[in-house]
Amino acid sequence: MKSIVLIIALTGIVHISSLAQHSVSSIQEMLEQRDVEIKELVGPEGTEHTEAQKEELKEIINGVIDFEAMSRTALEETFDEISEEERNEFVELFTIIIRDNSLVKMEIYRASISYLDIELNGDKALVKTMAELDDVRTPVDYQMEYKSNEWVITDMSIDEVWTAESYNRQFQRQIARRGFDALMETLRERAAR
Repeated sequence: MKSIVLIIALTGIVHISSLAQHSVSSIQEMLEQRDVEIKELVGPEGTEHTEAQKEELKEIINGVIDFEAMSRTALEETFDEISEEERNEFVELFTIIIRDNSLVKMEIYRASISYLDIELNGDKALVKTMAELDDVRTPVDYQMEYKSNEWVITDMSIDEVWTAESYNRQFQRQIARRGFDALMETLRERAAR
């Protein structure tokens, strides 16, 4: 009888822990902690960054992004039509391009962030924020999903332009005009730069 009570109690604790991780506050806390870490590394205007600091910044900025989910959105049905080897290479190249682009404008990470709304729908969430820098307000939103016991970003928008969807339009045009192999060659060149 005691072991049954213990199993029920442990199941309840795991369920409560799971619910806590699926809360609006857990998402906001995770994003706020990430923002604090980024701001500490970015430092005040005029700060020079070493290559090691840049790599650490890329890791913090991109560490919560699910690049495979973004790749799937960017390629649509092509993602399921290509071989596993091509898929893996595409995800790798796409990841490099997104990571490198994340440091193009360092000043954006100095913006103050206001959380406007977090819509939670099971294992998915839409986070709406407002970034403000030098009296310029820019909406920054995140599509998120709870996977492998953590929240990850599956797409993000800056000023209402969604990253994976934007790449989707570019990639679909290129695939239609020149084929998937030509797209991959272009991505290899961009990643090498």
